[in-house]
Amino acid sequence: MRSEAGGRYWPAPAKLNRFLHVTGRRADGYHELQTLFQLLDWGDEIGIEATGEPSVTRLTEVAGLPAGEDLIVRAALLLQRETSSRRGARLRIRKRVPMGAGLGGGSSDAATVLLVLNRLWGCGLSVSELAALGAQLGADVPVFIHGDTALATGVGERLEPLSLGPRHYVLVFPGIAISTREVFADPGLRRDSPPLARAEAIAGVGRNDCAEVVFRRYPAVARAADAVSRWGRPLLTGTGSTLFLEMDSREQAIRATHQMKNLYNVRAVSGVDRSPLHQMLEQSGA
Repeated sequence: MRSEAGGRYWPAPAKLNRFLHVTGRRADGYHELQTLFQLLDWGDEIGIEATGEPSVTRLTEVAGLPAGEDLIVRAALLLQRETSSRRGARLRIRKRVPMGAGLGGGSSDAATVLLVLNRLWGCGLSVSELAALGAQLGADVPVFIHGDTALATGVGERLEPLSLGPRHYVLVFPGIAISTREVFADPGLRRDSPPLARAEAIAGVGRNDCAEVVFRRYPAVARAADAVSRWGRPLLTGTGSTLFLEMDSREQAIRATHQMKNLYNVRAVSGVDRSPLHQMLEQSGA
């Protein structure tokens, strides 16, 4: 958490899908999934200033994203409406997570706004109630609301917290924005993968069912995976476009980023069992 004039900045951590099995398709068109969400120590930062007036304003321009479509604004308005709060907010964003990257940036941003404004506005909603609200904004929002690395089923809303211990990764950004809706609508997407046992999920047995579709539709992502394969096994997170490689240590991850940086935009990150946002909320009392 960082304090500046106009309010504090709060973390909105990114996530990885260590695997993603599409286990079925429901009558309403939504897909049944099994995935392991790994929270990261890196992501966006959201500046949040509670106000006594009911207006919600985004003070940061985000290229290609009008304020009315931004999940941070939609999250604040949803909480305001559902709790009949008469208070408002001024919101700022330090955007680090690329859009369409499969890292959950927008969903995490929304979760941060819901959690922090629930506290600042004195709404008094429980984490479960906030997660239910967040699910209206996106299937990934509840995992960021609960704040734990977790095994997820359903459409991603049924969560079993897991402790993976220290994990270290290199993120590879091919510079492409991918539409989740487009990937899940592809007729070639496998939709009958068997679910993994808990021990298998933790051990990394699974795959990402979306990868084949993404590599076919976006050859540049497939080329990136091939280019960085000399450093390890590149995996796709979510529906992409970000690739990640697991490393044995933070030092190894940093060395690999130095070696890869002439090929792609890369970043060394660490996996965490508990969200940095929740740790700060627990320590600060807001």
